[in-house]
Amino acid sequence: MKQLTIKNCTLVNEGSLLESDVLIKNGRIEKIEESIDEQGDFIDAKGLHLLPGFIDDQVHFREPGLTERGNIQTESIAAVAGGTTSFMDMPNVIPPTLNLELWNEKIKIAEQVSLANYSFYMGSSNTNIDDIKSIDASQVCGLKVFMGSSTGNLLVDDQKALEDIFNYSPVIITTHCEDTPLITENEKKAHEKYGI
Repeated sequence: MKQLTIKNCTLVNEGSLLESDVLIKNGRIEKIEESIDEQGDFIDAKGLHLLPGFIDDQVHFREPGLTERGNIQTESIAAVAGGTTSFMDMPNVIPPTLNLELWNEKIKIAEQVSLANYSFYMGSSNTNIDDIKSIDASQVCGLKVFMGSSTGNLLVDDQKALEDIFNYSPVIITTHCEDTPLITENEKKAHEKYGI
């Protein structure tokens, strides 16, 4: 049984600071107390803060299809180095993650190379409502709706498609609420007034 005691740390948890020791057994927190006298390895963390792992709920790790910018392995390494222990990756890759087959392909990649805990959003389009209805809410962290243009065919600008998505999605919906025609018109006005 492998165990580690972190001694004399300032524990940051739920909005408070607590001078404490933390006992970890088999990779899980076993005990948090003012003083723990346990056998095994220990770290003296006097003057240091111990924080819970951070969860980043919107990352763009660009795999598959855009890996010249990063991939699940490189970006999960960067996440862990910065204290992020869990991430939720967006669907705007090539091809866009618009069905469970593509979603499962990303899971298979992460199972092999991710250093952090992971989940992946499913993407939406004007035509994939049946795929959305088949989402297993215990597996997929959420549904991403782009109301402005994005990678591939992820733009959802059909009123009926939006109504179906919001009526039938079994998971939380996150959305970019851009109005592409309005943005284009405002860009044109800005270019005329200020130049490129």
